[in-house]
Amino acid sequence: MPGRFLIAALIGLAAALWTLTRPGDPALYPARPDEAVTVHLLDNGFHTDLAVPRAALMEGGGVLAEATASLAPGGWVLIGWGDATFYVDQSPISGRLADGARAFLKPGNPSVVMLDPQAQDPTRRFRPEDRRALRLSPAGMRALRARVQASLATDAAGRPVLAAARPGDDARFFASRETFWIGHLCNHWTADLLSAAGLPIRPWRAVTSGEVMRTADRAATLDLQTVRD
Repeated sequence: MPGRFLIAALIGLAAALWTLTRPGDPALYPARPDEAVTVHLLDNGFHTDLAVPRAALMEGGGVLAEATASLAPGGWVLIGWGDATFYVDQSPISGRLADGARAFLKPGNPSVVMLDPQAQDPTRRFRPEDRRALRLSPAGMRALRARVQASLATDAAGRPVLAAARPGDDARFFASRETFWIGHLCNHWTADLLSAAGLPIRPWRAVTSGEVMRTADRAATLDLQTVRD
């Protein structure tokens, strides 16, 4: 009998966590129609990135501005996060299954923040169903930027640490203070950025890119209501 109660309690706890919603911040999101900063949420099927105006990342200075200034030209910057090895490697996935298992199952893996400059519209490579536009308030954009900056590791001089750069690729990968594993994946990280910007999220469900996209869909309802008001 005690075992049954324990199992029931664990099931109840799992259900509660699965449906848990971290509330948004109405002071940050949605933005008023005349002040919105547009960013784009992009989904490649299992991983999400944010496309952010380069000027918004440069504003305020600091380590993120320094990292952004080191990039190739481009008015937009794709921002992503992941395991320091698996995320950077672009070789066929069939040869990286063991490394993928390591990244998922071993706690405490080093991670990197990707900053990838885009000279043209960053959404053009994505189908309409794989992209969402989000209208952030200036304060929400600053909070999102602060969350990215807090993830960046620094050297003894307080500068960003370039961890990797791929030949023929403008993306740069900077060392992160955070660690990667199944309990804190790339989509969790993107959801955290949206949460910092004032959007409500369901943190435990954010293991998938689809849940992060649904976060944007739910937020769009709030944005539409603000426009109507």
